[in-house]
Amino acid sequence: MNYTATQMAKKLNISRSYLYYLKESRIVEVVVNENGKAVWTEAVYETLKEYIKKNRPKEEAEEKPPYKTITINNRRYLGNKYKLLPFITKVVEAECENVNTVADIFAGTGAVASAFTNKKLIVNDNLYSNYICHVAWFSSEPYCREKIVELVQMYNNEAVTADNYMSENFADTYFSLEDCRKIGYIREDIEQRYVRGELNERERALLITSLLYAMDKIANTCGHYDAYRQGIQFEKHLELAVPQPEEQLNENNICYHLDTKELTPHIEADLVYIDPPYNSRQYCDAYHLLENVAEWKKPEVFGVAKKMDRSKLKSEYCTKKAAEAFEGLIDSIQARYILLSYNNMAQKGDERSNAKISDEDIWRILGKKGTVKVFVENYKAFSAGKSDIQENQERLFLCVCQESEKKQIPSALNYTGGKYKLLPQILPFFPEDADCVVDLFCGGCNVGINVACSRVQFNDSNGYLIGLLNTLKRLPKEEIFQWLYAAIRKYNLSLVCEHGYEYYGCESSKGLASYNKEGYGRLRKDFNNCTEKNDDYYLMLYLLLVYSFNNQIRFNRKGEFNLPVGKRDFNGNMQKKLADFLDRIKSGDYRFTKQDFREIAREDFTDRSFFYVDPPYLITCATYNEQAGWTEQDERDLLEYLERLDEEGIRFALSNVLESKGKKNDILADWINRNERFHMIELDYDYSNSNYHTKRDGAAKEVLVVNYEIGR
Repeated sequence: MNYTATQMAKKLNISRSYLYYLKESRIVEVVVNENGKAVWTEAVYETLKEYIKKNRPKEEAEEKPPYKTITINNRRYLGNKYKLLPFITKVVEAECENVNTVADIFAGTGAVASAFTNKKLIVNDNLYSNYICHVAWFSSEPYCREKIVELVQMYNNEAVTADNYMSENFADTYFSLEDCRKIGYIREDIEQRYVRGELNERERALLITSLLYAMDKIANTCGHYDAYRQGIQFEKHLELAVPQPEEQLNENNICYHLDTKELTPHIEADLVYIDPPYNSRQYCDAYHLLENVAEWKKPEVFGVAKKMDRSKLKSEYCTKKAAEAFEGLIDSIQARYILLSYNNMAQKGDERSNAKISDEDIWRILGKKGTVKVFVENYKAFSAGKSDIQENQERLFLCVCQESEKKQIPSALNYTGGKYKLLPQILPFFPEDADCVVDLFCGGCNVGINVACSRVQFNDSNGYLIGLLNTLKRLPKEEIFQWLYAAIRKYNLSLVCEHGYEYYGCESSKGLASYNKEGYGRLRKDFNNCTEKNDDYYLMLYLLLVYSFNNQIRFNRKGEFNLPVGKRDFNGNMQKKLADFLDRIKSGDYRFTKQDFREIAREDFTDRSFFYVDPPYLITCATYNEQAGWTEQDERDLLEYLERLDEEGIRFALSNVLESKGKKNDILADWINRNERFHMIELDYDYSNSNYHTKRDGAAKEVLVVNYEIGR
């Protein structure tokens, strides 16, 4: 069994700091997986248990690492929900089923997201100072902990005497002159190391997070940066600590820095958690200084509080437009559950503290989306000392959304045998309670991206396909589109949606092959000459698919892409399909793997899992079935694999063809007849309707075979 660092520390009854100290002291050799994460195994537990027993009697204090550490909640923040996490998680566990993806879209410090690190997380905040901390705490990008420790210690020991942006603008306000010089020096050094390639994005985020948390500990404020106290002695000085994020984070976690109205139309989640500002206090006013340091654009500051221009960061939720903004947000959310935190300040505080969205509006707006329940917890509210607020309550409004069915979208890839048009026939027969789906021969992913379950393993033996899919999942959507437009210009390819057919001397009926032939040829030659399969390689492959004949993936025996130019280009329909596909694969908890189906370990799955199986068809002649791509032995091995799944209580649905163009798949027909407990559904070959049959007459052409009970 493997453990997270937190689980291991708890199991050993020690702190995480001490656990990391033991690891870095080489007391144990911790296995590092392919993502660069430490794997805390049962063997490591036994070794550490014995070491602690011999070297640290229970009555002695824990040995501490030679540096300070911080966790996500070591920060002051208005409305922080850390103390309410047991309340929030209890409601989710009791009321929400099959939650694999959680979106925290007003994430703040990320406290609530941190309670769901066993899920795929979508974390967002419009403040960059929060976003960069989210990257530190939730990104799964590998980082070198030793490098972070070394730099933190170096910064702490550095004596800085030269002035910089921070000392010139903020000396003896929120921080002393000495600390301002040090803050400015550290922040500039982090940025320069990142620009030089000495730090990756996660390492940069961890160091900025360390700096922001250290600043917050010594800031001359009352908890936020609306003002500083004048005429005081600066007794505390800057000391950075090493951030300790969870180690076993979901590889698909994604962090956004967007306004929620820009984000929600493009994401999907099982559960969306909403914790908007409640009153007129703008968070960009309260944390402008941390925002300034995090962004490090060195803007001009003004006024006694030394604030920069924050007009683009103002939230509508702090104004009279709050209810209108909330209604638009809820309408745009694509989720099965919406969980809203909103307290009952009502008119109890001063004018600035009063809630901007009434209970009536909350019930009305959420009620349009689904069935609403409310859960209540008492808590102590933030007060600047001018309000006597009694019986304050935090409420959780849970909306079980009525329109929670996933919108069906086509793949961005025109893959032979794609099942998009067949989805209305096959999806109704899939189990609704699956907590994990395996799309065993995923191809263009038409089925896997449209199943109700948000946790899917897409598998295919085609390395080109899986490499492309992983690239599309990993790169930001904007970056992908920018690259494609730049490449279209570079190779002088057509873009009819911008210029029309006449611009290229072509007609719609005849297509664009005559114009694109030369540029496409250069693109194909450059692609085939690539020696490294990097991001450019796979984006070139996608562009080839767009401009090629029939938009298919096809390579010759030499490994060269060999399809000729096609008649169409990157038109509006192709662009929309790509945009929708990218939004979907970045929202779901999706993994793309390149394995022979026989290598997929059945023991990794349970009776809650579901396998969709759409293999190459033995009696058809598709591109993927050329060069002995699928043999009779493969067919027999697959059917045996499915029998083993059935014996272990794992559900599956097999798409296949019994008869095509005079040929019959006798191997499949015999297997269906032999396994009488399986059910066969005959599908209409024209993809217009389906017919449930229990007869085994073998007359069907395209069929779906399942090993579980289904309704008629």
